[in-house]
Amino acid sequence: MRGAPLSDISEPRRPPAEEKRETHWRDIIVALLAVGIVFFAWMDRPGIEIPLAAGGGAVMVVLAFARPAVPCMLFVIFSFLRIHEAFPFMVTWRIPQLLAQLSLLVIFWHLVLARSMRPFWTRELILFASFFGVITLGIATSTSWEDSYLQWSDVFVKIAVIVIVLAWSTRSAGDFQLIARLLTGSGIAVAYVALYNQYQGIGLVEGTRVTIGRADGSVLGDPNDLSLALLFPLSFAGALLLGRVNFFDRMLGLAGCITIFFGILATQSRGGLLGLAAVCAILASRFIKSRAMLISIGVAAVFLLFVVAGIGGRSSGGEGQGIDESSQGRLNAWGTAFNMAVHRPLTGVGLGNFTANYWTYTDEWDGKPHAVHSSWFLVLAETGFPGLALFLTLVGSTALMSWRCIRIVTTTEVDPRLHTAAYALAAGLGGYCVSGTFLTQGFTWPFYIILALAVALHKVLTDQKQRDTFLLQGMSPLVRNSLPSGPT
Repeated sequence: MRGAPLSDISEPRRPPAEEKRETHWRDIIVALLAVGIVFFAWMDRPGIEIPLAAGGGAVMVVLAFARPAVPCMLFVIFSFLRIHEAFPFMVTWRIPQLLAQLSLLVIFWHLVLARSMRPFWTRELILFASFFGVITLGIATSTSWEDSYLQWSDVFVKIAVIVIVLAWSTRSAGDFQLIARLLTGSGIAVAYVALYNQYQGIGLVEGTRVTIGRADGSVLGDPNDLSLALLFPLSFAGALLLGRVNFFDRMLGLAGCITIFFGILATQSRGGLLGLAAVCAILASRFIKSRAMLISIGVAAVFLLFVVAGIGGRSSGGEGQGIDESSQGRLNAWGTAFNMAVHRPLTGVGLGNFTANYWTYTDEWDGKPHAVHSSWFLVLAETGFPGLALFLTLVGSTALMSWRCIRIVTTTEVDPRLHTAAYALAAGLGGYCVSGTFLTQGFTWPFYIILALAVALHKVLTDQKQRDTFLLQGMSPLVRNSLPSGPT
């Protein structure tokens, strides 16, 4: 008995079967209590909503603690794709607020209590933090600090928190696969509502351009914003379709590509169509190695898309009109943004202040303010030349990191789900850069979520590469030479 632990001497260890039986009964008691709570709550409000909400909420809580990236990604989906506005019956459930609270709880648990979330910083995250600091300091010097603070607190603070947490919490190939599925499924849902509205003639702009929730003041009530919302999940749907994944993911990707493609066509947004072409070109580059052929196909596809979407029939731009009303308005808005930056070169007019200052800086005032219709000019107008320089550096650094991820997944043996994620993020970033030239998305979710996921993916891939290198160095030369040199 010498050296035996005191606990082994004072109290005999119970058989494993007895411990398993006790755990089994404990689980049964907890399950019965949960069913009883749902039953008594259901008696007060007859209907199917209570059990569905309770069951779905329980599954979500368990999944959130197991994979902290899930509630954060769902919060992004509801905040950007506006699922609850596409399906108005969900508005009363206050899902975005519940997801925000669940996300904060899960983050606190994993980051502070369990310490299972390991913080790290990269060059891209430091650049983003610097850009966030420039925007925050710009509130004090903005032309209307109330408008800047409102935009900062309602949107950009949430973006900053989610970017950091999503980069830290997305840790495995399964996380990337689940995020791709969630985005693709949500894109299908929004595109379905858009096509339904087109068929029923609900909320059409200029007689032909589809919207969602326009009568209720939804963000998706603008065709350009709707095309942007649909463009974000398209890259993930395309990557699932073309990736080396299972049958379910390929079918989900196929359904997503078809539905979202026609949903974007229904918006008749030129920026959206150019972004769609960019996404398809980057995904196609996996199979078409000739750049000349890829560019030729891309140019032909853009012209075909414009014809199929009926851009020439829009009342804001037809054929044979030279520079149409929409294009001229966009050029005027770009000139106005440049004037703002020239007059306030270091700070700009402040976050969320472009529209309020339009009449002061425009060369052609037509009685109403306009959106800038360019992410680059929006950042220039509202943050000045230093803010634009930081933003362009951040976008360029993210593009280089995405390119490094593609190189890793194409030259080494990795999980196919990581391969799919690398191409999805590259396609999403390409679509953002192209469509962002014509759509106002400088301070909205798409780019920043791509940034967070690209940082997470690069971290996962480099950690795996370091582990593989360490293992190879420990092998004998005979075993090392017998291994395959490339992906199978």
